[in-house]
Amino acid sequence: MLSNVAAVVLDGVNPFELGVICEVFGTDRSDDGLPVYDFAVASAEGPTLSSRAGFSMRFEHGLERLESADLIAVPAAAGYETRAFPPELLDALRRGVDRGARVLSVCSGVFVLAAAGLLDGRRCTVHWHHADELARAYPRLTVEPDVLYVDEDPVITSAGTAAGIDACLHIVRKEQGPQVANKIARRMVVPPHRDGGQAQYIERPLPVSSCDTVGEVLVWMQEHLDEEVTVEQLAELAHMAPRTFARRFQQETGTTPYRWILRQRVLLAQRLLEATDETVDAIAGRTGFGNAAALRHQFVRAVGTTPNAYRRTFRGPEAAPGPAAAADAGTDAA
Repeated sequence: MLSNVAAVVLDGVNPFELGVICEVFGTDRSDDGLPVYDFAVASAEGPTLSSRAGFSMRFEHGLERLESADLIAVPAAAGYETRAFPPELLDALRRGVDRGARVLSVCSGVFVLAAAGLLDGRRCTVHWHHADELARAYPRLTVEPDVLYVDEDPVITSAGTAAGIDACLHIVRKEQGPQVANKIARRMVVPPHRDGGQAQYIERPLPVSSCDTVGEVLVWMQEHLDEEVTVEQLAELAHMAPRTFARRFQQETGTTPYRWILRQRVLLAQRLLEATDETVDAIAGRTGFGNAAALRHQFVRAVGTTPNAYRRTFRGPEAAPGPAAAADAGTDAA
């Protein structure tokens, strides 16, 4: 159970990547019925460190704080791709994995995990700018440079900046369910879910802006998955021309509105198959697919199995008979 989280930092830490971890796991949202994590930031190099932005920070915890953490997160810092890391830090990370903790890297924090040997034989990702350096320095790992995050439990790696948010919410979703992850996302005003396999970078550079211009539309789409929506309707919500909205959506999510909402509908179908006894026809209606055949077609393409088989996997053989499976039973043999 995820309850105790520690971020570990070195001199030159990137404030944004550290802030991502602090925002997801270190903010008290109990007033919204959300869990409160036992969270701390630990320094691997003494009580006072400088940040990459030029200011200093003082920490009350050292590496001993990692010994009780369920999740140890390593944000990016200046020069990680070339520097040596304290052996005590690498030992603490290895001990954490050995006792069952997860470890997470944000952007170039992956170099710390690689130096500890935790990525040997595993897939991982990093900001595309560092992908070649990482692959050259650590040939025993496999770098996937075009994705947002990679989950090779108990090791999760993420690409730069906002992909760290996606990876943190992914961990929350795995441990505490989609409702908790979605509530945290809503409080942060970020997309509730982006697949790890989505594109890490885009063909056109992002406009110079400090805001997420489609975030509120993504939340609206998430709440109206059972409805047919058009790009024109979404563009109106975003106060943009349709072509501008479609271009901006691609830039900020790495995919099209159609593909994004299709994936969200499949994810909702997965949750309903796992947690309810609703028929596949009923789930198709709630998720905007309309009928069981359409749901099955898209579900097989996305997940690689039928809704009925998926439900059996998560709920056991007893979930197969009865009305909950009847709508899907005739299609499983195809």
